[in-house]
Amino acid sequence: MPPWASTATHTSPRAASAATTRPAADLNESREVLPGVTWSEHTRRTHQDPPLRVERVSRSFGGLRAVDGISFDVEAGERLAVLGPNGAGKSTLFNVICGDLLPDSGRVLLNGEDVTSLALQHRVRRGLGRTYQTSSVFAGLSVAEHIALALRGSSSGRLSLSMSSRGRREAARSTERLVSLVGLEGRSATPASELSHGELRQLEVGMALAPDPDVILLDEPAAGLSAHERTGLTELLLNLSDTVATVLVEHDMDVALTVADRVIVLESGSMIAKGSPSQIESDPLVRAVYLGEQHKARSERSSGPKADLDR
Repeated sequence: MPPWASTATHTSPRAASAATTRPAADLNESREVLPGVTWSEHTRRTHQDPPLRVERVSRSFGGLRAVDGISFDVEAGERLAVLGPNGAGKSTLFNVICGDLLPDSGRVLLNGEDVTSLALQHRVRRGLGRTYQTSSVFAGLSVAEHIALALRGSSSGRLSLSMSSRGRREAARSTERLVSLVGLEGRSATPASELSHGELRQLEVGMALAPDPDVILLDEPAAGLSAHERTGLTELLLNLSDTVATVLVEHDMDVALTVADRVIVLESGSMIAKGSPSQIESDPLVRAVYLGEQHKARSERSSGPKADLDR
C-alpha cells in the first residue's frame, strides 16, 4: 500500500531504533520552530547537503550482483534520468533509494541524513515522494479525493484527519493547486476508474507531490502512454518546481532525454556512463549497449512487414 494511503502511525522496531538516535527536538517533526515552519521543514531548508545522495550502493540476489557500487548526487531542481536495458539494475537501485530494499552495502542520504535503514514511510517524512510503475489508486475515488487523501497522509504535520475549518480551507486550496499543477483541472470530480492511462499517471505525480517533497522518484511514468500522453507527461515533468530533485527511471528514450538535465546509464549493475543527454546519445558504449537496441526496435517498427521478413 502506498504510504499516502495509510493513516496509521505504527512504528516498526527498525524505525523506532533509528528514532532513538536522533535529537529529541527532531522526534516531534510537526513542532513549529518558526511561524508556519515545522522542525522537519526547517531542517530540510537549512541543509547544505544535496537533497539526494547515493553512496557506493550495492545489492545482490544470491550470486547475482544487481547493483554494484553505484554513487551519485541529485541537486535541488535537477532532473536525473536512470537508463539501461532490462536487467541493468534500474529497478533494484530505485527500490533501494525508496526503502523497499535494503542494500548489502552503501548508504542513501536525504538532505544529509542517513536513511538507509528507514522504511519508505519514514523517508516520506524526510522529504521523499515517489510514483509506482503500476497505478496505485482507488477506482471509486475522484481525482480531488485522491489528492486530498495524499495531503492528509503526508507527515508534514500541517494537516491531520481531524482538521479545523481553517485546516479544511487550506487542504482545499492545496488540493486545487495540485490538481491544476498536474493538468487535471476540470477532472477534479472524475472517479479514477474513468481516467485515461495518461491521466492516471498525472494523478500519481500529483499524489507524490502532496507532501511537498525535496526528492521525487518516478518509476517509468511513460510506460504504456500514447504519443499524445507522453507529450503531456514531458511538459508536466519539465514544469516541476525548481526546488525538487527528480530521479526518473524510464525506458522511453525520448521522454528521458528530453526531460533530464543529467543521465546515468547502468549495465549489469554497474554505471557505464554519465553526462548530459547529448553526451549519452553520442557515447559509443551506450549506443552499443542500450541505444542501439532502441534504434533497432524503432527501425523494425517503422519498416513494417519487411522487418518480420528480415528477422
